[in-house]
Amino acid sequence: MARSSRFSLPAGRPAAPRRGGIPRGPFSPGFWRSPVRGARFTSVLGLVLLVGVTVLFLTGLLSYAAYNPNLSPVNDKTPGKGILGFYLFSWPTDPPWLYRFTQGVHVTLGLALVPVLLAKLWSVVPRLFTLPPARSVTHALERVSLLLLVGGALFEFVTGILNVQLDYLFPGSFYALHFYGAWVFFGAFVVHAVLKTPPALRNLRQMREERKSEGDGTDGTDDLAAPEPDPPTVSRRGALGLVGGGSLLLFATSAGRSFDGPLRQSAVLTPHGGPEPGTGPNAFQINKTAAYAGIRPAETSEDTWRLELAGRTGTVVRLDRAGLLALPQHSAALPIACVEGWSTSDQWWRGVRLRDLAALVGHDGPVDVFVESLQRRGAFRRAALRANQVADPRSLLALSVNGEELSPDHGHPARVIVPGAPGVLTTKWVARLTFGDL
Repeated sequence: MARSSRFSLPAGRPAAPRRGGIPRGPFSPGFWRSPVRGARFTSVLGLVLLVGVTVLFLTGLLSYAAYNPNLSPVNDKTPGKGILGFYLFSWPTDPPWLYRFTQGVHVTLGLALVPVLLAKLWSVVPRLFTLPPARSVTHALERVSLLLLVGGALFEFVTGILNVQLDYLFPGSFYALHFYGAWVFFGAFVVHAVLKTPPALRNLRQMREERKSEGDGTDGTDDLAAPEPDPPTVSRRGALGLVGGGSLLLFATSAGRSFDGPLRQSAVLTPHGGPEPGTGPNAFQINKTAAYAGIRPAETSEDTWRLELAGRTGTVVRLDRAGLLALPQHSAALPIACVEGWSTSDQWWRGVRLRDLAALVGHDGPVDVFVESLQRRGAFRRAALRANQVADPRSLLALSVNGEELSPDHGHPARVIVPGAPGVLTTKWVARLTFGDL
């Protein structure tokens, strides 16, 4: 049997009327003529998204929790979250690569799913124009969930991609917009999945049965198939192959930014792809330069810079860089991982343990810390860390990296480095540390 027979007019389904050979508007079934559309084509894409979007949502929630947003008002970019913050917990420090993994999966998978999402939206466009708008309560619920699903998906993917590309064109905080948008999108996604997963699985089972029996795949019940299709130029299997190829291409040109060395140069579609910046021990990726952050060289010179330590007991200690170097020094091999999905491999950091600095101002037990930077531009000029992060022996106020003094772009004269934390919480150009319950 010729492949084109799979796109013949379903039995018992009348052709849509035309005027002068021109299809009517989008509310007429005859307007949609692609022979690729069909319930089974849509079912394959839908099941891929069912798994992929669920992983995206869960890793997104983990990313949000990693910011410790309950440390208000410092880290909290989503005031009024209410019950939506039910799952928040103190982000762990083990394994130290945890955020690197979860956020790398979140961003890379999100980019790779873009062709699948666009193909799925294209495949169901005719349903947005079906009349009457609601034939039953179930159908009305499906239509409402579909509108929220389409709008939410476009919003989440567009804002996420803009954030990855460092293009902050949206109004307000990315964290709040992406967080609330995710709940709206996923709520609609769950409703849609409950309604559509059973028929999608039935469609796939029927496809397997028809392959075995060499049937033509038409039973007259496919409301997504064109009633009067154009001649096919590609099979549905070929169309799925194009979608899968597009996803693989996006994966191959973005995943490398989660690694150092040659693999990073394969990430040609992302801002943190390409060769490492500079040469020497400080030649690994950064997000913001000292110049962008508004750091003046005079502020960070050894003659003028002082670190101020404060405790809730009222004790204040001021140390210059020489004073910090005189304290016990410790080393830790830790990566940096950012919300945009890029990360570095382990760098060898050396400095003073945060818990030792807390002890200098009267805190011998686990305690939170409020970190303030000299930074003038950009988000998180102030940040907070949980007591468990401060207590970890690998959490440092780093003074050097890979055997060399920190460069200005990596936070000279001192920066925070913590295992497992998002890069934005590993504050650079530290000016003050305030220890105590937040």
